[in-house]
Amino acid sequence: MAAPPTADPALLTRQIKQWALELGFQQAGISDIDLDQAEPQLLEWLANRYHGEMAYMARHGTRRSRPAELVAGTLRVISVRLDYLPRDDAATALLANPTHGYIARYALGRDYHKLMRRKLQQLATQIRAQLGDFGYRPFVDSAPVMEKPLAEKAGLGWQGKHTNLVNRRDGGWFFLGELYTDLALPVDTPAENHCGRCRACLDCCPTAALVAPYQLDARRCISYLTIEHPGAIPVELRPLLGNRIYGCDDCLLACPWNRFAKPTREADFLPRHGLERPRLSALLDWREEEFLQRLEGSPIRRIGFQRWQRNLAVALGNSPRGAEEIAALQRALPNASALVREHLLWALCEG
Repeated sequence: MAAPPTADPALLTRQIKQWALELGFQQAGISDIDLDQAEPQLLEWLANRYHGEMAYMARHGTRRSRPAELVAGTLRVISVRLDYLPRDDAATALLANPTHGYIARYALGRDYHKLMRRKLQQLATQIRAQLGDFGYRPFVDSAPVMEKPLAEKAGLGWQGKHTNLVNRRDGGWFFLGELYTDLALPVDTPAENHCGRCRACLDCCPTAALVAPYQLDARRCISYLTIEHPGAIPVELRPLLGNRIYGCDDCLLACPWNRFAKPTREADFLPRHGLERPRLSALLDWREEEFLQRLEGSPIRRIGFQRWQRNLAVALGNSPRGAEEIAALQRALPNASALVREHLLWALCEG
């Protein structure tokens, strides 16, 4: 990439941030590409095997922590955030209702990847209209990018003890995206950490996946177990999953900064197909064709039907298992894969 000259980088930076707001992002910030402090933490996390079976976390070497190795010529990263929390959400009440399934709030609507990538491309198009050609590449959870350290350096928030990003004014219910660029723009002041002595996220984690402040063992994390983990969920952890069938929001729900969180303005992120409060037995009755049809455009679809049924079996095993729940488990047995069958039988035996 070869960066074009800019008459006034400071003015361009202000314009970029304004364009980002006009595109629907809640905030944009700019950072350099120096991740020397974050890289040792990543390498230690990998050495501890905290990434579990997410081999892609180690596959790309230092390209994750050295942006110019991923995209040659990168000088700056424009980070953006976009709220996704539904309005009038009743997440806490749902977690206390064991006959219904809990889905992480980010996954209730349409997949965020395409929407955010399109907005980032629009932002790049506006910059190009102002400057002419320049080097850039947008990312939304789609490549080896250390999005949280970059966003922290860009002033969008700080990484809390739960390892998620927290914004002092808006909490932490938001997605992150990045635009790698060869523009030598002024950088923002990194956000300060305001976690203080708070341990709410560590103390609330159902599976004790937060092994220390700022350290997540993904192998115990419910989000990892229900989404990324391809095999059997460890028997000793199954009762701790409760009714969580896709992801987990407990650390976000516990974070006191989320009292400032604002509902999303994106219609695409609003709940679809009744997923904000679905009955577990009804979900387990879905055939694979129904799973694919109902969840078209949803991030849930990527885990596949087998993991979906596995997760539902565990949640039903943790439910009171009335006649309706037992009947649903029994109906699923004849056509279940070996992996799902084992979880179904566990659920039936738990009663």
